[in-house]
Amino acid sequence: MFMAALILILSTGLFFFYLQAVCQKILRRQFSQEFFQSIVNANRLEFPSVRKAIEDFGSPVEYPRLTLTLKCDFLALTYLLKNAANVNQRYSYEERLLIVYFKLMFASLVTRHWLKLRETPAALKLTAILEYFANVVGERVNTVRFGNLTASDYLLNL
Repeated sequence: MFMAALILILSTGLFFFYLQAVCQKILRRQFSQEFFQSIVNANRLEFPSVRKAIEDFGSPVEYPRLTLTLKCDFLALTYLLKNAANVNQRYSYEERLLIVYFKLMFASLVTRHWLKLRETPAALKLTAILEYFANVVGERVNTVRFGNLTASDYLLNL
């Protein structure tokens, strides 16, 4: 019984370590330019201001505003990932993995708040994920707008 519990604990720990390593590798992807700023401005997303407040002042903004802002931006960006300039209308493997990672990090943020532990690292990881999503959406929109596919061709393919 003890060995089974130990194996389960170790396996779970290794799974979360592997998930974090893969997600960090995905987040390190370099884009040709910063596409996220145009998406942030067009959709009035607030995660850059949250990140700036956390980095400048060293402590997170008030918790209810932080969670609401991150959750709303996540919902908006996941909708855009699936529907904006996406011919397949599906998430890619990396996007699905990052969505799961975001949900786990959000649960970590909530848990850290309850336990009164440092919330800042979790909040910064969440904003990094949201920035990646905004960059992907911006890159797709830029590709559709300036690529071989015109807007009318794109609409006909839907």
